[in-house]
Amino acid sequence: MVVSAVITGDRNTVGPATGRVDPLGDPFLRTRFAIPSRPATFLPRGRLTRHLAEGLRTPLTMVNGSAGAGKTLLVADWTASLDRPVTWLTVEAEAQRPGMFWAYFLQALSASGTPLSDRVRRPADPGRVSRTMLSEIAEDLVGRDPAPVVVLDEFDRVSASEVAEQLEFVLQHAGSGLRLVLVTRNEPMFSLHRYRAAGTLTEIRDAELAMTPEEAAALLELHGLSLPADAVRALVDRTRGWAAGLRLCALAAQQSPEPEMYLKEFEADHSAVADFLLAEVLRRQPPATQDLLLRASVLDRFCPDLVDGLTHRTDAGPILAELHRDNAFVEQLGQGWYRLHPLFGEILQTHLRVRHPGLEPDLHRSAAQWLRRRGTLPEVLAHGAAAADWDFTAAALVDDLAIGQFFTGLRSAELNELFSRMGPEATGPATELVRAARDLAHSDLDQGVAHLQHAEARLAGEEGEEGDPAAARLSCAFLETLAARLTGSPARAEQAAETADGVRPEVPAHLLAKHPELSALLLTHLGSARLWAGHYEDARAALSEAADCPGGVLTVGPREESLGHLALLDYLDGWPGRAEHKALAALTERERFSLPQPSGCGIARLVLAAVAVDRHELGRAQALLDEAGEQGLDTQDPVEAAGRAIATARLHLARGDACAAMESAAPALSTAVASPWADSLGRLVTSTVQLAEGRSETAAEGVRHLPDGRPAWAVEAARIQLAAGRADEAIDLLDSLAADSRSGPAVTVRAALVRARAAHGAGDSETARRLVAQALVLARSERLRRPFLDAGRWIRPLLVGAPLRPLAAGWLLPAPAPGGGPVAAPRPAPLVVEELSEREHDVLRRLAQMMSTQEIAADLYLSVNTVKTHLKSLYRKLGVNRRSEAVRRARELRLL
Repeated sequence: MVVSAVITGDRNTVGPATGRVDPLGDPFLRTRFAIPSRPATFLPRGRLTRHLAEGLRTPLTMVNGSAGAGKTLLVADWTASLDRPVTWLTVEAEAQRPGMFWAYFLQALSASGTPLSDRVRRPADPGRVSRTMLSEIAEDLVGRDPAPVVVLDEFDRVSASEVAEQLEFVLQHAGSGLRLVLVTRNEPMFSLHRYRAAGTLTEIRDAELAMTPEEAAALLELHGLSLPADAVRALVDRTRGWAAGLRLCALAAQQSPEPEMYLKEFEADHSAVADFLLAEVLRRQPPATQDLLLRASVLDRFCPDLVDGLTHRTDAGPILAELHRDNAFVEQLGQGWYRLHPLFGEILQTHLRVRHPGLEPDLHRSAAQWLRRRGTLPEVLAHGAAAADWDFTAAALVDDLAIGQFFTGLRSAELNELFSRMGPEATGPATELVRAARDLAHSDLDQGVAHLQHAEARLAGEEGEEGDPAAARLSCAFLETLAARLTGSPARAEQAAETADGVRPEVPAHLLAKHPELSALLLTHLGSARLWAGHYEDARAALSEAADCPGGVLTVGPREESLGHLALLDYLDGWPGRAEHKALAALTERERFSLPQPSGCGIARLVLAAVAVDRHELGRAQALLDEAGEQGLDTQDPVEAAGRAIATARLHLARGDACAAMESAAPALSTAVASPWADSLGRLVTSTVQLAEGRSETAAEGVRHLPDGRPAWAVEAARIQLAAGRADEAIDLLDSLAADSRSGPAVTVRAALVRARAAHGAGDSETARRLVAQALVLARSERLRRPFLDAGRWIRPLLVGAPLRPLAAGWLLPAPAPGGGPVAAPRPAPLVVEELSEREHDVLRRLAQMMSTQEIAADLYLSVNTVKTHLKSLYRKLGVNRRSEAVRRARELRLL
């Protein structure tokens, strides 16, 4: 018998036997059987409806998600496409009484056109249902083909366990004759583990219900809003793809004159989103749970013990577990940790301030203290700063031995922003150490040293007794080493390093292992100070140890700096190939870990620029110097300043600009001691300019007693002495270096050319040709062109002569033409510093097609910023600055 879906009459005239009233005698509410209609702005979601369609192969489907996740409309949209009977029942709270639930269940089947046999009786008692009745329902459904699809919407309202047990009984015994779809906010009281184990359950949960950026963009389009992909992704991140939140934001943005700006900056606590979450989530909870949520809103993540500490209770564990099961915008992170949905958290924080004024700082302070014992340092610092407890916050950083993170580039910006809010009222030793680190990291030497002295005074007195004194003293020694490096005070750096060695055994081993960057940075600063003082072997030892420090991403900063310094040492010793290799390794150190390039790392670029000058690649040298300048080389580091002076002065000399070379050779530095090698280089440049101006005697006198006896400087001095007519003094200088094993190929080449010039001046052409031939063979492997250009006019006839021309052809002189005629001199061979990645090849090919950055981004499905990053890396690897140069050089290298 098919029961009519038309409900008429009133309870006094229509008897229960008619089937048109519930067990209480009330008419059935037809709205509970109606499939919800979809609004005009509804977005069909094919990936989810396909999943639901697959679920028709299993007896049970569960769509489990939070309020506003789009569950109901999703299932309604799916049912519209089915070619079989669909029964829809929206469950209400009173339906938890078994008799009421089953009366509505059977009426829903009848209303949807699913015939029931006469033997199926309706419950007369709203409070109980007999097993006989359930067996009759199951038996009546067995063998139905097609099986009716029964959707129970808002099934989370069923709180009576017997209803779930009865429904599961019917589902089990109906066999293939029933397909049940539960739409719910929480986990139903079914034996779901059995269905999962048997593979007879289809699930769509909150994570799958979350809208993707593509779906969010389509939803916004339906509301007449077109946003850039980056803006859509940011909105999805903030809402976690929550369907109701996105829809409410879109509706509000429609009323805004600047929709994109509104969606970027809207305040969740003053919007329809807040009204929805307060009504649908917060106010549904009992008062104790509401209080728990309000207090937990100050936390980015939380566990039951932490929440118990903030609420002064002991029942957070079961409450949080239940909130998560009920999809009450409490997300589980694993390992017993949870977090609030971002929008829900924002709203709760606003209500916390209204309900409990002044409580928020206390909650942050309590959280910071709890997390200091069991949490992570970033969380401790964030909550300590939110509580404005700066002595506690600075002490947490120092005691954790994390002061070096101001200098690694990994968290330096975050720490600077956090401690920028620290006021002058905090005066403990830890706060002074933090101020010193912040100022020294920004090359504010005067302020940094002043704060460091205050910290040392407090640590030495009674004020420094709190916290971990060993960690504070080691941090202080580290900052002392940095200050000594920046002030050019090698003795002070050595003393600070000794202090650090003495304190290190007192520091817990787990802290030293946790922060390898501190030791690596200290060694880097010590090595730099030694290099400035001309203690080359000691500098190389410290820098090599720093470069070899383990620690992965934590020690990237000190490794790249150490490699840059080691490259400079190799260059000063006359090993351009080795110097280039280490400098390139320094520049690519961050790329290995996909980290952005820092604003510094200038020494490596300066060394590459100096090597490029020696190879007479003047355009590349200028590009590297410009790039170093763009990356903020306005530094107080004396080694970097001297390195820039070397590269810049040599470039000006190569271009014949004597005045500019003189200005660049002697940078204005205020250091405790002078650097012997920097002073020697300055004198050599000055004498070279004087020699070019015809003041040979003055030039020769200026290099007679150089403060540094490095082979490279002695050879340069010998060249100047010889050009000034002092051949004997030049040869004596070279003879004194004959057994020096430090001399690299650049020194050997220049020394051979000085001897060759002396032999040529003495009329010994055979010896001159032999020495030039030796220089050519050695220079070719290093591509050293500049020494031959600096040698003077006397060498030209030798180079073009028959014995030597083959050695110089093709890299120093024009290669012979196929027909025997002359050809134009080639440009210096382009230098590719590293293999291009596959993505860089993709970008390069599109550059050759004259595509704009925006067109490349669209073609490769990348953001414009990502394409710019690839372009920057591409230009660096090809040694160019412009698109056209990149394409030209790539074609020369047959990369296109």
